[in-house]
Amino acid sequence: MKISFPSRAAVSAAGSVATILAAIAMQPAFGAGSTVAWPTYGGDDANTRYADLDQINAQNVSSLAPAWIYQTGVMGADEGTPLVVGDTMYVTTGVNDTIIALDAATGKMRWRHATALGFVSLCCGTNNRGVAVDDNKVFYATLDGHLIALDAASGKELWSVVLGDPKDGFSETMAPLLWDGKIYIGSAGGEYGIRGSLSAYSEADGKELWRWWTVSPGWEGNYVTEVHGVSLHRDVAEEKADAAKWADAWQHGGGPVWMTPALDAATGTIYASTGNPAPQLLGAVRPGDNLYTDSIVALDANTGVLKWAYQETPHDLWDYDATSPPLLFDVTGPNGAKVPAVGEASKTGWFYILERDNGKFLRVSEPFVPQMNLYKPPGPNGITVEPGSLGGANWSPTSFNPGLGLAYVASVVLPRVDKPIPYTEWKTGGQRWAGSHEVNTPGEKGSGTFTAINVTTGKVAWQDKTSTPLIGGSLALPDLTFVGEGDGMFDAMDAKTGKILWQFQTGAGVSAAPMAYELNGREYIAVQSGGNTLLGTAPGDDVVVFALPQK
Repeated sequence: MKISFPSRAAVSAAGSVATILAAIAMQPAFGAGSTVAWPTYGGDDANTRYADLDQINAQNVSSLAPAWIYQTGVMGADEGTPLVVGDTMYVTTGVNDTIIALDAATGKMRWRHATALGFVSLCCGTNNRGVAVDDNKVFYATLDGHLIALDAASGKELWSVVLGDPKDGFSETMAPLLWDGKIYIGSAGGEYGIRGSLSAYSEADGKELWRWWTVSPGWEGNYVTEVHGVSLHRDVAEEKADAAKWADAWQHGGGPVWMTPALDAATGTIYASTGNPAPQLLGAVRPGDNLYTDSIVALDANTGVLKWAYQETPHDLWDYDATSPPLLFDVTGPNGAKVPAVGEASKTGWFYILERDNGKFLRVSEPFVPQMNLYKPPGPNGITVEPGSLGGANWSPTSFNPGLGLAYVASVVLPRVDKPIPYTEWKTGGQRWAGSHEVNTPGEKGSGTFTAINVTTGKVAWQDKTSTPLIGGSLALPDLTFVGEGDGMFDAMDAKTGKILWQFQTGAGVSAAPMAYELNGREYIAVQSGGNTLLGTAPGDDVVVFALPQK
């Protein structure tokens, strides 16, 4: 079943989409019943984006329709996930870091907090991926490098602290994570030569409790020549000969922490994914493995001490960030026993699965996007590589269905032509520092894949190919999975087979991950539709919330 969104002209004539749907929104709810929140960016601390709700299912999803729609009034760059705590939904806008509290049953605004931004340095769009909520406070990070606490009832600012300096290339687009009175937040700006980090702050007053630096002295590592059997095509002898000359390269070595980490409360361990080294595409001036960029890392959540790290792409020359959030689940290990695991879908086109306790490599999946000239240096005449720097699982959060053992990965299919240019030194002022010249393949706009991966075998269970890139991420229910497309289509699919069961045209590119919640016995699916600057998809400003028709 395919449902069309009202045209912008029709909306304008009527006043707003919310007006058109007011009658639906104000109908009585199903009646007294349970309430299931979506309290954190990934749905739970494990980042699984799984909701154990079955009122909306494969048998009736074709009847799903808008319950209410809220227009933020800020067009474009919406990559956030709404949170629902109690009966309140919290949403963010990307362009100006505005935080909005809504009645989760009707979409009526309760308060709105606009942020006064200063100078910003932005690699990849004006994004705000969401808030964190705890103890009657709402926490969020800003594009100009602040962490701010608001009163959850009124939206009044309680405190604000500086996380980093945009003049050094620092920015924030992450939704924070909360645990045990601490706020965890990373750092964007690897393309600008920051020194990446993950930090913990006090919920009470914003005091910094610890900071773990992604890149530090000794980041040269062991000069690894291959990963899981795939050659990195490195000239290790030349790198070692040049190491002393570039001994201080780590000071602007990149390694951003783009996305919300996962947390294992039982062991007090936080799991984060890290981004590319800097300069972004030139390795000659940063010899060695460039630890701990392009990695999955496990830290003590109380102290920030590194427990272990697994580097997906040592000495990265291709911008193969580990940008997608890690997620936690159990898998069958080599001896047939269940093993606690952590997984991450990367821009390389593989889904990596490691033992959660020690970082031991278990397996990578079959590729979920095409791969060409993988890990080959550009050479003087350049080279076409795939995935390109925007390809693979780029930011898109993965969801996981524990009953089926399937991880659902949204990705971008887009090659890149890369030709070297002369080296330029890092400069202050928030200037991009790539060290190479990249050009997307002429005429190539990109496409997408949505892939279900069996985490026990690494095999692709099914895959849906889309005509536009997928950069928003997915949601898992017991027998459904939801994902948004770059052309504005929002899809519900059979979780086992990938068959499309329902679609809704939102009117703007969907670059945000959906979520689900239950309020007063009625279940809802919500997604933000606002387009994407990097991929050139249609802008919008809508929070669209769906439910089954009232009985």
